[in-house]
Amino acid sequence: MSVLVNPSAPLLELENLNVYLPTVRGRAHAIRDLSLRLARGQTLGLIGESGCGKSLTALAIMGLLPESAEVSGAIRLQGQDLTALGEDQLCNLRGARMAMIFQEPMTALNPLHTIGQQIAEPLRLHLGMDAPAAREQALSLLERVQLPRARERLDAYPHQLSGGQRQRVMISMALACGPDLLIADEPTTALDVTVQKEVLDLIGQLVREDGMGLLLISHDLGLMRDRVEQVMVMYGGTAVEHAGTDDLFRNAAHPYTRGLFAARPRLDLPRGTRLRTIAGHVPELIDLPEGCTFAGRCEIARDSCPRQTPSWLTIEPRPQDPGVPHRVACPYWSDA
Repeated sequence: MSVLVNPSAPLLELENLNVYLPTVRGRAHAIRDLSLRLARGQTLGLIGESGCGKSLTALAIMGLLPESAEVSGAIRLQGQDLTALGEDQLCNLRGARMAMIFQEPMTALNPLHTIGQQIAEPLRLHLGMDAPAAREQALSLLERVQLPRARERLDAYPHQLSGGQRQRVMISMALACGPDLLIADEPTTALDVTVQKEVLDLIGQLVREDGMGLLLISHDLGLMRDRVEQVMVMYGGTAVEHAGTDDLFRNAAHPYTRGLFAARPRLDLPRGTRLRTIAGHVPELIDLPEGCTFAGRCEIARDSCPRQTPSWLTIEPRPQDPGVPHRVACPYWSDA
């Protein structure tokens, strides 16, 4: 069965995606009615605290959820519903038309194979290259991501490289077959600030050159501001706010989004100033309410909030904020 492609469809479309995971305490609703659209050449950031469902969303798109997971709703890649495909068909797409940069390259790379072998593998599987041609292309990819002494690194093993070098190798593998969609899941975890900037600049440059769609996942607000065109804020496995990046940073609306912004360190704060925090803790998935997932930590929650799932509201755009509609999942956002 071939994969059907609709050129006029969005590159990536999630429609009412739900993911359920079994736990020792019962069935947990891990992703809740998540919908988003991403066109080729667009950049979208998913932001939120750890445990809010960002990485799980990425794994769902890639078809890498645990076998015990239950999925409903649609995940479409240019019109083709990925949830209807078998594992063999998904394997044909991974690395070829959609690729992912994982947050910890040391666990994502195979310690038993050289760097050159691992980059060459998708080239041989998806593009049918022979071993010598794949090796030369692997070298070209390493040079493109500006890995020092690239030819020597072809025969190196992951443990022989630094964290920043391993991340460049991961980017090379992700870009090997020229995918349409690139997912970067916390791509600068455990890297120092200088290397973080280099890696992010590299990803941005490659996305612009190749015209890919980029889904960037992070908990770092400052990183998002400079790297993506639009941002979706997640909490408790669902989206709570979506807007153009500049719009969101100027006019954060949802109580959770405002709490994240208030908790950011700022250079202009007097010495000794305590940062604001969001009261409470992120609950376990199994303990989230059926309604608004943020209700238990929200300062403006009403009695009905834990029981009633909030509808999306569109905030009237300001003249300086054209483009992506600013939407928020809170009927009381103006009271925050």
